[in-house]
Amino acid sequence: MYITVLKSKIHRIKITDKNLNYEGSITIDEDLMEQAGLVPNERVEVYNINNGERFSTYVIPGKRGSMECILNGATARKGELGDLLIVVAFATLSPEEAKSFVPQIVRLNN
Repeated sequence: MYITVLKSKIHRIKITDKNLNYEGSITIDEDLMEQAGLVPNERVEVYNINNGERFSTYVIPGKRGSMECILNGATARKGELGDLLIVVAFATLSPEEAKSFVPQIVRLNN
């Protein structure tokens, strides 16, 4: 048996831009991605603190040090500039692995 546990989390990242005419995804500052242990094209769940929207997409690296968070494609309809998001990724582990696993969490002061 395996269980799904939190692997990565960016807490309270602010939407800095939206691009409806992009094929899809969420762009996040590459520094924040690395701090959270996210890799390019990894599936993420996104929770909008401001409006309760929840969606799945994949992450693409943004400009380092920019603190950017861009909703692309259809996800651009899920939030407004300045909204705060929680971005999470999960991993499937054995119960034994899960007991000692520590997720990488980045908390922003937004």
